[in-house]
Amino acid sequence: MDSVCSAWCYSILKNTIDKDNNYIPVRCGRLNNQTKMVFNNLNITPPRLMRDIRPQVSDVTKRDIPTFDINDPVFSAIRRLDEENLSLLPVFENEGDFKGTISLHEISGFLINDNLKNRPTYHFRINNFKQVLPGYFYRRGDQQEFVAPIMTGAMPYEISKDRISRLLPLKPILVIGLRENILMHAVKEQFPAIILTGMAKDEEIPFNFSKYKGTLFISHADTAETIRLLRLSTPLKSIINKNPHIINSHQSFDEAKTILVNSAYRGLPVFTDGQFSGIVTRRCFIEKPNKKLILMDHNELSQSIPGAEQTEILEILDHHRLGNSKTREPIYVYARPVGSTCTIVYDHFKMHSVKVDKETAALLLSGILSDTVILKSPTTTDEDRRAVEKLKVLAEIDLETYGPELFSQNSSLKESDAETILKGDFKIYRENYTIGISQAEVVTLEDVETVLSEYLLALEEIRRKNRLDWTMLLITNVLKETSYLMTTPFPEGENFLLYKKIKENLYDLPGILSRKKQLLPEILRVLDEIPQIHQ
Repeated sequence: MDSVCSAWCYSILKNTIDKDNNYIPVRCGRLNNQTKMVFNNLNITPPRLMRDIRPQVSDVTKRDIPTFDINDPVFSAIRRLDEENLSLLPVFENEGDFKGTISLHEISGFLINDNLKNRPTYHFRINNFKQVLPGYFYRRGDQQEFVAPIMTGAMPYEISKDRISRLLPLKPILVIGLRENILMHAVKEQFPAIILTGMAKDEEIPFNFSKYKGTLFISHADTAETIRLLRLSTPLKSIINKNPHIINSHQSFDEAKTILVNSAYRGLPVFTDGQFSGIVTRRCFIEKPNKKLILMDHNELSQSIPGAEQTEILEILDHHRLGNSKTREPIYVYARPVGSTCTIVYDHFKMHSVKVDKETAALLLSGILSDTVILKSPTTTDEDRRAVEKLKVLAEIDLETYGPELFSQNSSLKESDAETILKGDFKIYRENYTIGISQAEVVTLEDVETVLSEYLLALEEIRRKNRLDWTMLLITNVLKETSYLMTTPFPEGENFLLYKKIKENLYDLPGILSRKKQLLPEILRVLDEIPQIHQ
């Protein structure tokens, strides 16, 4: 609660006092029931979960790019690729249905194949004529799309007629000037389309095309130029890469860079949750993005979001012991021995003379009450109490009912998933040994022994995955102000704990509520004495 609420509230303050930057609150763990209740009651969206802060594909994805429909002409794609200096463009059907990509790779393949074949055929779509050719439709035919070779009537009539007959049953599209005999043959054979070239804009057509059922287009360009452009009227669906390699927006920067560099492509499409979200090109990976992070309610990178060591740490606001985090540049650090980071955030609102609104006050108050166990924890200071007195007025909250309501959201271990509970508030500490301590607040301790074996297995799995020496779970009944401690086997330390053992791997800790101020010092004492014991 304290971590999530302090992050959300500090982002509000930073966005108020620093208009040049955008501060986004995030969390690196699950929301417990308390925190869910608070944000739901206030109708506020909690900070989003960030599982990894290492540079990802989403950080370098190009999103504001031209898009094409599968029926757009190749000519349009060539022009936009050149104008935008891009390596790749996405192609859709009906705007939202991704169908593939078009790049210089596909275009060059199309043009090369054009020149390799004895008599290439093309996929024509008559609506594309007007997009690539200067001119107008004299009449539109019944066939909207067709495949045909291109034929021109530059040879004598009989030779042209013979060449055309060799193409049958595939009828060509005829590109020709005003040559009556060839034109009439095309009308008689009902070629799918005729392109008349070299005609002035206002020049009348001297021939009768009333019996012609195909498309007749008047081109103001000469025959050679018309043929060149006509080839490029081919719809993109004929040449696109329909099965491109797809990059996921959540993939790491380094992984995606390796994939692209080792491929034949200069760009790849990016998808987020199954939907197209942009493209990446090789230029996107020239420089790795540098993310910036403010650590809230912790100062050790091992307790932060995975990948935090690759970011630029800007600030630290915390009320825990100082760990071994290092920064490349001097940074702003505000660490106070108070009961809650939300108390520190409230101090910053006052320092900057920024008014705390009702919703922010409720979140700050909730964080303080949660972390100080309704001001009962030994970590509670007079500063926390003063903050609570001010915030409860601003939030219009009655502590007598609100405090118990907060902690009534806790469940029992038996009702909860072991892995979820253990990872919900888990911190790693590095001393002579590396240890991990999780804390869970519950409504009862009566069922702990019945789930002991299940939770010990989960604790051991976490220890193994994180390569720790010792892991433990502090199980706290806040309202009764007592706790149990569950630990993985660690004879070097267990034998020297001062707590009463209930049974193997389970200890009774009456009056213990704070991991930081009550449990951790005892664990560190034991770890510090282990080397002396073995001397």
